[in-house]
Amino acid sequence: MIILAAAIFHSSNCESLTCHPRDLEALRDFINELSPKPDSWDFNSTGDCCEWEGITCDSVRVTKLKLVSKTISGKLSESLGRLHHLRVLNLSRNFISGSIPPSIFNLTNLEALDLSSNGFTGGVPESLNLPSLKSLSLSLNELNGSLPVHICRNSAYLKLIRLESNRFSGEFPSGFEKCSLLQHLFLSGNELTGNIPEDLFHLQGLSLLEIQENGLSGSLSPALGNLSSLVHLDISSNSFSGEIPDVFKKLSKLEYVMAKSNRFTGGIPKSLANSKTLRLLNLRNNSLSGPLYLHCAVMTNLTSLDLGSNKFNSSLPEHLPSCRQLSYVSLARNQYDGQVPESFKDFHSLSYLSLSNCSLVNISSTLHILQHCKNLTTLVLSLNFHGEMLPDDPSLRFKKLKVLVLPNSRLTGSMPRWLSKSSNLELLDLSWNSLTGAIPNWIGGFTNLFYLDLSNNSFTGEIPKSLTRLHSLISQEISAEEPYPDFSFYLYRFQLRSRIQPYKHVSRFPPTLELSLNNLSGPIWEEFGNLKSLHVFNLNDNRLSGHIPSSLSGMTSLEVLDLSNNHLSGSIPSSLQKLTFLSKFSVANNSLSGRIPTGGQFQTFPNSSFEGNHVCGDHRFDCQADTPDLQPPNTSDESDNSGGDFALDFSYGVALGFGLSFVVVIAFRHKLFRF
Repeated sequence: MIILAAAIFHSSNCESLTCHPRDLEALRDFINELSPKPDSWDFNSTGDCCEWEGITCDSVRVTKLKLVSKTISGKLSESLGRLHHLRVLNLSRNFISGSIPPSIFNLTNLEALDLSSNGFTGGVPESLNLPSLKSLSLSLNELNGSLPVHICRNSAYLKLIRLESNRFSGEFPSGFEKCSLLQHLFLSGNELTGNIPEDLFHLQGLSLLEIQENGLSGSLSPALGNLSSLVHLDISSNSFSGEIPDVFKKLSKLEYVMAKSNRFTGGIPKSLANSKTLRLLNLRNNSLSGPLYLHCAVMTNLTSLDLGSNKFNSSLPEHLPSCRQLSYVSLARNQYDGQVPESFKDFHSLSYLSLSNCSLVNISSTLHILQHCKNLTTLVLSLNFHGEMLPDDPSLRFKKLKVLVLPNSRLTGSMPRWLSKSSNLELLDLSWNSLTGAIPNWIGGFTNLFYLDLSNNSFTGEIPKSLTRLHSLISQEISAEEPYPDFSFYLYRFQLRSRIQPYKHVSRFPPTLELSLNNLSGPIWEEFGNLKSLHVFNLNDNRLSGHIPSSLSGMTSLEVLDLSNNHLSGSIPSSLQKLTFLSKFSVANNSLSGRIPTGGQFQTFPNSSFEGNHVCGDHRFDCQADTPDLQPPNTSDESDNSGGDFALDFSYGVALGFGLSFVVVIAFRHKLFRF
């Protein structure tokens, strides 16, 4: 009984202990340099820091400090170096700036250091002592200087190094060989030059290597075959050249190979074309050539193949459907010709197919073959079938189709009726063709359609009123199921050819109605004001007449409104001042009169947005004097195709469009193993 009482006394005494005074003082100095302070960090109470948010103690000593995504800003204090028992330090995804205190790099018990996604500058000090370190993440900062391979000198247990998205520069140095247990190495998005040092290929346990988006050059070393544990390789967006070494037979675990946007020549190595484990192969935007052959009987795991923007020639490879698991295929912008092979109807799992800019012929045969691909959701056929007639065969049926991109082909005919049966359609681009007739009323019956580009055709008649009832543009939410695993969509302004913003998914692309450069007539329906989710509304260069409906102010998400070069009359509705997101607006070359609104975004629009009318307004055309003799309205019946601002193209990696609206580049970017 006496022994039991003593044990109880000892246990309760340990539980009442607070954190060590030295640790408490170090934490006080640390948090005094930052804000906001976590609510539970109260230095005026008992001082038991072991109960504070983000703190873990072992007995009375602080062993973990984790304050992730707390919007903390300020600078790090050297006092963290006094937390001698610290094993985990994670301050990622905050707004901490300045240099990283050298004392942090001398915490001998530290096993995991994560300062990623902050604003740290400077370099990693040469003098450091982290013998227990297993995981290091300094990614997404502004760190510079040479690549800190010296971290491996006395950190023999390192398994993960993340230094991507910084500003490390200079020659890729040797030294990683000393991190003999390294499994994951992320160095992408820096400014490294030279070639991959040979000692890196001695890392037998390395399973992930990402060095994309640097300035590396030269031939890819055959020593790559020594990385026997490699699963994931990304060397994209560098300047590697020469032939890809035929060493992949040794890489028996390899699943993901991304080498897009380099200068590789020759063909696909035989050992790579016979890989049993490969799931994804992306060699887009190189100078690979010759006939394409993959040993599909062996490549039973291959699901994604992107060979776009190379120099593969001859006819499309008939054997590809034998790769039974292929879901995503791009052969766009190669030197193929002829027709789509009859064998393509045998694709078993195909969901995404891009054959843009391949000089293909016979669109009727192509569609009749591909309709047999029962899982097809995305079909991109831009810049093919020049001058052919778009078939209107009612027997055609693409049941699961969500995205159809067929611009820049000067196709003739009218809107095909078979499209009305593709009830899942979300995005349709038939721009820059020579289609005629009326836009059918059924176009407004698609529940999920949120992007429609019919610009630069010869459509006539009124705008279908059914477009004012597009559910996805009324509901203020795009609930599209993504047909892609992880694509990025890059929006380009065509005239400037500059990237504006990347989009991760189709559903995040700006909802658009693009009907410009046709011969449409009649009114602009008042009911368009119900489209609260619409971002881009372009009706320019048509023959529309009547007033501009004041109800358009209900399009509360609108960013672009172009009504120029029509026959519109009346005044510019003052209600349009309510469109607070409007960044581009034009009513030029109509028959408008009256005062230009001055509120909202109207002060930001240039004079060219209003020229060719009889309007006046502050900062533009003085209403106090006689209205100036402005450029007369454009009454030409001819559409001026040179007046477009944007173009859209879904050529899967390379901007091929020469149309109006938007240029979009769909670039496949696999992110497996991203932590």
